[in-house]
Amino acid sequence: MKIGILSFRPLRKKASKEALRLRQVALAMGHKLQIFRVDSCQLVYDGRGERVFYNGKKFPKIDVLIPRAGIINNVDLRLAPLKQFQLMHMPVVNEYMPIARAKNKLRTMQILHSLGIPTPRTVALNGLASLNMAIDAVGGAPVILKDPFGSFGRGVVIAETKRAAKSVLGMTNLGFGRSIMIQEYVEESGGRDTRVFVVGDKVIAGMERCAQAEEFRSNVELGGATNAIEVSDKYAKIALASTRALGLEVAGVDIIESKKGPVVLEVNANPGFKALEAVTGIDVATPIIEYAIAKVAGEV
Repeated sequence: MKIGILSFRPLRKKASKEALRLRQVALAMGHKLQIFRVDSCQLVYDGRGERVFYNGKKFPKIDVLIPRAGIINNVDLRLAPLKQFQLMHMPVVNEYMPIARAKNKLRTMQILHSLGIPTPRTVALNGLASLNMAIDAVGGAPVILKDPFGSFGRGVVIAETKRAAKSVLGMTNLGFGRSIMIQEYVEESGGRDTRVFVVGDKVIAGMERCAQAEEFRSNVELGGATNAIEVSDKYAKIALASTRALGLEVAGVDIIESKKGPVVLEVNANPGFKALEAVTGIDVATPIIEYAIAKVAGEV
């Protein structure tokens, strides 16, 4: 089997640790795997059908493509090569539209809420005129301010008062012609959340992430501590429902515990898994490769 990884990291940087780990697993299983840079792809429209060139030459023949879409800006435009591969009938894990849904936190919230999947109370604004109303609607300050396209904890700020919220939004220009999400601060979570890793219809592993002192974000990239956990049936059910709701095949679902029970903070379409493998000792990469192979065979 010829497997491709479509990396969205800049050309000047090395492939992500996850991409290299997937290559290691694929080679050990007897498959070929090549890492491609999305910035080196050229989309060709010349009346001869959808085509992709790579560094000026016809894209190599592969059986399945696994995108590592680490992007937060110009999402639709930057995902265009992935859509082109799908138009060429190439199996892709994850596909264009599910990634686009997950990259937009507001769209994710709309979909999950409409299906009754528990989420924190949230108000989306396109300006600051109704900021006070929004803060009151989610239970009052402190509140979480979110850029719908943030990632790795960036674009997420806590505001202790209404005045602070207005000041932060003014300083960052969020809310001035741009959507901003005002979300309740779930204090009882204690800066902890649970990352549940899903592949297909299975929960592969889970870990608890704990924010550093004086930090409310638990992201590993921001220094959050990690602990291996056994994912409960309740959390597994929510994670699988969230993944299916967005149409994803590989996802990292972030869940926190509130007074009303677990709620979904985010569904990640490009979840890192090196830290998860390290803390749990569970092989996460192999199920991803196995799923991609099964997709080519029409088994999923």
